[in-house]
Amino acid sequence: MPDVFLAKGTRDFLPAQMHRRLAVIDRVRAVFTQFGFEPLETPAFERIETLTGKYGEEGQQLIFKILKRGEGGETGGCDQALRYDLTVPLARVVAMNPDLRLPFKRWQIAPVWRADRPAKGRFREFYQCDADIVGAEGPLADAECLAVAAAALTALGFPAYTIRLNDRRVLRAMAAAVGAEDREGPLLVAIDKLDKIGVEGVSAELAARGFDAAQIALVWAILAPQPDNAAALAALTAQLQPRLGDRWPEAEAGIRAIAEVAALAEDLGVPPGRVRIDPTLARGLDYYTGPVFEAVVEEPKVGSFAGGGRYDGLIGMFSGRRIPAVGISLGLERVLAVLDERDRDAPPPTAAQAIVLVWDAARRGPAIAAARSLRAAGITADLFLGDAAFKNQLKYANGRGYPFAVLVGPSEAERGLVAVKDLRSGEQVVLTLDQAADHLRAARAAAAGPLPKPGEAR
Repeated sequence: MPDVFLAKGTRDFLPAQMHRRLAVIDRVRAVFTQFGFEPLETPAFERIETLTGKYGEEGQQLIFKILKRGEGGETGGCDQALRYDLTVPLARVVAMNPDLRLPFKRWQIAPVWRADRPAKGRFREFYQCDADIVGAEGPLADAECLAVAAAALTALGFPAYTIRLNDRRVLRAMAAAVGAEDREGPLLVAIDKLDKIGVEGVSAELAARGFDAAQIALVWAILAPQPDNAAALAALTAQLQPRLGDRWPEAEAGIRAIAEVAALAEDLGVPPGRVRIDPTLARGLDYYTGPVFEAVVEEPKVGSFAGGGRYDGLIGMFSGRRIPAVGISLGLERVLAVLDERDRDAPPPTAAQAIVLVWDAARRGPAIAAARSLRAAGITADLFLGDAAFKNQLKYANGRGYPFAVLVGPSEAERGLVAVKDLRSGEQVVLTLDQAADHLRAARAAAAGPLPKPGEAR
């Protein structure tokens, strides 16, 4: 059937895909919980004024607006919109609940919507996995966000990664150094595209935005790559301090912050060398105020897996008082794209570990009793519900990818036993129902564990 019936930029997820998605979400959720983050849920849509003015100049065009009901809708008026991220709703929640005990650490895994142009790997509806810390000043909270990203990458089987780290105060200082204080936003929006369009592309965009050749050359001098973190910090100091005058203390605070965050991240368990101070990291959202970071998976080439930063002013837009906050968002869709590609030829996973087959209509009762007994023992068990012949039921079970089939044939029924068949190896054992539950429970435990590494056999 043609996909004209499906809204552009959206997808259906069939059971095999959903099993992989849920497995990834479970592992990410376990990492969030391990670090002490609490669950939170917010509505899919917000008041339009809650979302506007928070996402930057270009982001305003990405909001899916909801028409007013009744006469207001007929004139094109909008009073609500779908959320485009999970951070702005969190800021609203904190502002509306002043009795929340701070620091407050929350996680949320939920869909968001952006009216972007659909493309390969870019969707209008997608999931975000966020962890945020509200009410904590200082670099330790920022470093914990980096540690969360590192732990999630490890849990998902991606050991080769780099966490890029910068600070918006450093970027603000760069804008001042090149004489672009009043054009900081356009400057950062262009630099944020460096990974996508390269130096020449960013230079062309800066020129189109009115920056002259001397300003562009100075931008690249300040952002020049360095061999290690110590060299990056020294180079930033050498480039910025002589050009900033009384603006230098703010830049120095940003440089000192990223040095401290990088060191604390290692103390929290991020392997040495994984955090790289990178002054080209811009992260275009207007609400960032301090350290910003991005985790990039290098093997396989997943690209950006997570990003975030400190946003000490966002909650104050709602509450009228400054409340510090920092958070990180994990890119669920990129990981799943890799897993879908890797597992393309793998047998489909199923919700049930076993399917109970019905020998014939006369023995339907023992099959029903077996399914009830296994379910009561904590085994996920399906029961074949059609009238197909037994051999066709077995073919169906193999095609669906059930790990085990439970059979109650004439001889088993007479002795109060069941046959448990491993549909992958073909091995079959005859057991009591209690023994069958133990057998399936042991097989489930043996199969449990971390997701296979990308490229690794199941």
